[in-house]
Amino acid sequence: MTPDAPHLSAQQPKPRARAPRATLGVAEDDVAFASFDAKVVRRFLAFLKPHGPAFIWAQVAVLTAAMTQLAIPAMIGKAVNAAVARQETMLDLALLAFVGLVVVYLVTSFLEQWLSARLAQRVIFDIRRKLFAHCQDISLSFTDKTHVGRIMSRLQGDVNTLQDLLETSTGAVGDLVMLIGISVVLVSMDWKLGLLTLTVLPPMLAVRAVWLPYSKKSFLAARDASSTANSALAENINGVRTVQENRREAINFELYTEKAHDNFRAQVGAAWMTQIMTPMVDILTGFAMAIVIIVGGGAVLDGRLEVGVMVAFIFYLQRFFEPVRMLLMQYTVMQRAMAAAHRIFEMLDVPVAIQDVPNAVALRGEPPTVEFRHVTFGYDPKRPVLHDICLKVEPREVVALVGPTGSGKTSIISLAHRFYDTDQGQVLVGGHNVRDVTLDSLGRMIAMVLQEPFLFTGTIEENIRYNTLKATTEDIVAAAKAVCAHDFIIQLPDGYQTRLGQRGRNLSMGQRQLLSFARALVADPQILILDEATANIDSFTESAIQKALKVLFAGRTCIVIAHRLATIRDADRIVVMKQGRIVEDGSHDTLLRLGGLYFQLCASAHASFDDSAQDVSAQASSAT
Repeated sequence: MTPDAPHLSAQQPKPRARAPRATLGVAEDDVAFASFDAKVVRRFLAFLKPHGPAFIWAQVAVLTAAMTQLAIPAMIGKAVNAAVARQETMLDLALLAFVGLVVVYLVTSFLEQWLSARLAQRVIFDIRRKLFAHCQDISLSFTDKTHVGRIMSRLQGDVNTLQDLLETSTGAVGDLVMLIGISVVLVSMDWKLGLLTLTVLPPMLAVRAVWLPYSKKSFLAARDASSTANSALAENINGVRTVQENRREAINFELYTEKAHDNFRAQVGAAWMTQIMTPMVDILTGFAMAIVIIVGGGAVLDGRLEVGVMVAFIFYLQRFFEPVRMLLMQYTVMQRAMAAAHRIFEMLDVPVAIQDVPNAVALRGEPPTVEFRHVTFGYDPKRPVLHDICLKVEPREVVALVGPTGSGKTSIISLAHRFYDTDQGQVLVGGHNVRDVTLDSLGRMIAMVLQEPFLFTGTIEENIRYNTLKATTEDIVAAAKAVCAHDFIIQLPDGYQTRLGQRGRNLSMGQRQLLSFARALVADPQILILDEATANIDSFTESAIQKALKVLFAGRTCIVIAHRLATIRDADRIVVMKQGRIVEDGSHDTLLRLGGLYFQLCASAHASFDDSAQDVSAQASSAT
């Protein structure tokens, strides 16, 4: 028997289109390199804009250090010429200027590194906060379809790649200034020797053009191999209990060793490709030095070139190829950073499907009702899991939802809390469409206790206070006593200040569930939803839990999903679902007299209980 549908006028409001369920791109996510993209750069500069003064000061330090480096070899040349000419005064002035330039270079070089690192950390801090805030707002329809590992890769690996670019980008400006400055100085000092020396640049660029395609493949292979090895490691750590239960240690070790070897070979190949440019640059540097020594030395002997100029040429050449090497390597860093920025902005562009509409209403004092009007919903709109649901839960009424697995019970409570939006129909809380109320007020009015409670790292007191920061210690203790959690808490080493491990693994499942009950009670919601919240409670604790539930239910509107008869039998109404539809609705006794699906579920539950009891009796007899 289905409940009567609420009266609707002939002209019903058009159902609002649900926002598209976004997922992260696959092809783009696997890209390790990307070309320069002006749109990505503009969005990245938006994060840099608030830190404009810090960026300018970092650039001033970089340019000052670069100009100082340019002046040092020239000053050394002047000192050499003064020494050769035995001009003591000029030599003393040149040495004093040299010392001053060295001091300025040391100070500005330190400021360059410190300001660049500080600027990078500030920008990355803003990006991390933006990503974290966005990840908390995106709808569950997105997280349902996106692997957590891919999200974490963007939040950690890609952000770290951007950090590398920020910390080296200011240095790249200095390298470029040095490269141009040294080229100009070399040509101005002796244009023939300068141009002859710069002839090594075309071969270097040709080597770079040949090296780049192979390096991309090598770096991509290293990235994929590292991701595969890390995924296998994380999976085995998370599933270590199952591994030990099935004695799979040896087999898993061999499988992981194979992936680790693949990663080793890929990383060695990437390291080889990274380092191969260093000897190539060194060889070309040697050629340039040979040109200066042979040609310049002959010019010195012929009296056409001063010894100081020759010495300055050598010092400039030593500095010339370092910025060349750094710029060639930073090009690869830029490509990786472009790909990382693209993935980060793709994450930030995921639409927030569930958000407050303009002029949303805040729930204040409305009667705690929950109503479904002709609701149809599917996680994939093409395959609905709920079909034309009509249901109203009156104030302070306890309604139990029962039915086979996959009948749509959890989907109903998810819609009530607006974790998702309906495809058709309306969900009303307190008489208002949940799309028209603020999410904050909806969260304060409704509390949920799930089958698998999630506890956060911190103390027991902090976890109970999680949804109500203003709750006092007395409130927390009272809530824990009401749900029968106080006794086991005070037996812990630090009582309410006991720190919980990851997801509260240092507590039993039942104890974690009791803490989630206490958390809900402290929040003092008007509407309480339980999704199989008693499924993991042992039979010895169940009687105490039933008492706790009476405390939780008192004066509240409650929707309960449960299979235990003790939990649902005393409900005001029991709604039976099958394949996304309501097939029966009534009290426990009424539904039993109908002899329908609820009767069958109860009979199955009693049969399972009787079989278990007979097994226990048989074991006890054999033991006797």
